[in-house]
Amino acid sequence: MLKGRSFVEPEDFSLAELDGLFTLAEKLEKDEKYLRESCRGKLLATLFFEPSTRTRLSFEAAMLRLGGSCLGFADPGSSSASKGESLADTIRMASSYADTIVMRNPKEGSALLATRYSSVPVINAGDGGHHHPTQTLTDLLTIRRLLGKIGNFTVGFCGDLKFGRTVHSLAKALARYEKIKMIFISPEELVLPDYIKSILQKQNINFIEREKLEDSMPDIDVLYMTRVQRERFFNEEDYIRLKDTYVLNAEKMQAGKKNMIVLHPLPRVNEISVEVDTDPRAAYFAQARYGMFVRMALLSSVLGVV
Repeated sequence: MLKGRSFVEPEDFSLAELDGLFTLAEKLEKDEKYLRESCRGKLLATLFFEPSTRTRLSFEAAMLRLGGSCLGFADPGSSSASKGESLADTIRMASSYADTIVMRNPKEGSALLATRYSSVPVINAGDGGHHHPTQTLTDLLTIRRLLGKIGNFTVGFCGDLKFGRTVHSLAKALARYEKIKMIFISPEELVLPDYIKSILQKQNINFIEREKLEDSMPDIDVLYMTRVQRERFFNEEDYIRLKDTYVLNAEKMQAGKKNMIVLHPLPRVNEISVEVDTDPRAAYFAQARYGMFVRMALLSSVLGVV
């Protein structure tokens, strides 16, 4: 049972519980009337201290489709945080109004801190460069829907692997499944953090690191592209130098498997050419839609309506 439980990182739920969420999300996708009014009278607080489009809107759409209501802010400048209010006090306040909280914050560990002061479940919508567990749910559901299962494939992560919280969360989550191989493709300045590598090594995950995307394309079943994140850089010159290191285009796609799928947590900048959008292997917009259904499943489960 997930009722009343917070969701800070993917490991908070067992594989069986994740499987149950995905099954529920698939049912919600197929039957738009299922659970339609189940959250009537429930309130979701969306506290976004960082910009967001897909995550915030998909959570709000999920809650509204379940019959619930939303309150919160999308700009910390419109909250008392701009006056110096502590995160602990903001959480105490929000949890007294809402039935669950979804929070994005630029500070790593902020979601875990929030759980210590909240009287309602907290769902992590991204804490700095640390975790983005609901994007991981989205990624896993997309893989399951398009490949039929999670396991027995090679996933290539390309781009900003140092600061990419979606990469960190998904790599850790996939390490729990069977027969997963990983290829990490990045410039030297943006390689995967050592703590993630240590987790993979302890799980006996087969992984390699490369600098060229072209060298790996024939081996990849799931290509996970990421943007170089301007907001994570302290030096503008470094960002400009690295931002266009990898650009996936139609020519590079020719080297990929016919049944490969291309994922991206979005937003994209230049790392996937628009010419790729019409390739049947491009799954990133379908991925964004799956995110709404898996968040509906998560909210209905945490709120105990299923």
